Amino acid sequence: MKRVRIVNQPDIDTLIGKENMFANIYKLYGAPPDWSREEGFISLSRIILEQQVSLESANAHFNKLNSYIKEFSPAYILALSDEEMRECQISKQKAKYLRALSMAIDNGEIDLHKLANCDEPDIRTQLTSIKGIGHWTTDIYLMFCLQATDIFPIGDIAVVNTVRELSKAQTREEILALSEKWKPFRSLATYFLWHYYLSKRRK
Repeated sequence: MKRVRIVNQPDIDTLIGKENMFANIYKLYGAPPDWSREEGFISLSRIILEQQVSLESANAHFNKLNSYIKEFSPAYILALSDEEMRECQISKQKAKYLRALSMAIDNGEIDLHKLANCDEPDIRTQLTSIKGIGHWTTDIYLMFCLQATDIFPIGDIAVVNTVRELSKAQTREEILALSEKWKPFRSLATYFLWHYYLSKRRK
């Protein structure tokens, strides 16, 4: 798997040269932020908490949980009771997902620090085998933590809505077909779409 920073000027120049949509976003708001994160349990747990909620809510829930336990690790997550999870504003469903990930790591079923040496299909297979980790969560981990450069998260509502706003592509099939033109820079294209979405809404 290609391992370079997603946000870099040579790739930006290439992408905006091949697609007016991104050239226009670049003129309006400049280059997207570098949303990279460290590999590992903490980052993947945060992405799980970010499923289907605002980033503000997810950050608040993570911070409350992180301040409650001595160390943010699988062992400490597994030691929490349902009541303690609720006190940290972790929903019953998200608590199950965090425990499933913690158990998989604790049992040696997955080693997050070895994923960087695997190819994307293998990474996707390993991550989605864990309850609560679907393709969206895997896509975000691949981009943010493993710097995979050619990911397009079709399950991300902000990405889909932005493509619909800025292009003629409206259906899932049309959006996926359009994204094919952005290879091998679909992660950078996604960053541009998020950048537009957040900048326009001043988030």
